[in-house]
Amino acid sequence: MKLKDRVALITGGAKGIGKEIALTFAKEGSLIAICDVNSEALSQAQTDIEAAGRSVLTGVVDVTKPDQVESFVQKTLDKFKKIDILINNAGITRDNLLVRMQEADWDLVLGVNLKGAFNCTKAAAKVMMKQRDGRIVNIASIIGIMGNAGQANYAASKGGLIALTKSVAKELAPRNIRVNAIAPGFIQTDMTAKLQEDVKNGILKLIPLGKFGTANDVANLALFLVSDDSAYITGHVVQVDGGMVM
Repeated sequence: MKLKDRVALITGGAKGIGKEIALTFAKEGSLIAICDVNSEALSQAQTDIEAAGRSVLTGVVDVTKPDQVESFVQKTLDKFKKIDILINNAGITRDNLLVRMQEADWDLVLGVNLKGAFNCTKAAAKVMMKQRDGRIVNIASIIGIMGNAGQANYAASKGGLIALTKSVAKELAPRNIRVNAIAPGFIQTDMTAKLQEDVKNGILKLIPLGKFGTANDVANLALFLVSDDSAYITGHVVQVDGGMVM
């Protein structure tokens, strides 16, 4: 087991990519703490992770609220005594063309996707610095690299997350804390399932491998980045996009 008795805190861990990462880590021996705003999905995720034979802590947390984040970090410490891994996965979209975008939608997306990662990283980093050990992976997006019409807020948040990754990687490296980012392309999730068929077909034409990725593709990369297999890798952004952005 690559993560035997490691403690992983995963935000947005109730569904989709976050849940798949939690399940993958659990199968590799990790103890799991997941937070989300969806209490019903959290309950189901807890059941599924416990079925994998690992202990799990769940909590309803709004990552834009520093006090809620710090409280969940403390609960994780109370239960597991340490935090080895942080996965900043919580994220949302509120798409619209720039001239039609409401200020509230800009603020909300930047708040969850970027400020949320800042809040969680700051809280977990204090623990990891004392431990002189840690692994942080930020779930960004290829949209943060290439941009996309109708997603100015999302692109800005994910581009900012990539920049945050590189800066924090430099700050925390002396304490043996590695920080990397994953930039998924179009992954089969509830979000992409809502796309019209003609839109899906248009996207597929842009992907050299000719298919959407899966949450498991992202989870396997996350496992690599938090395991000892990547011990000399920090400050990188790794794309999981079927060759869409080269």
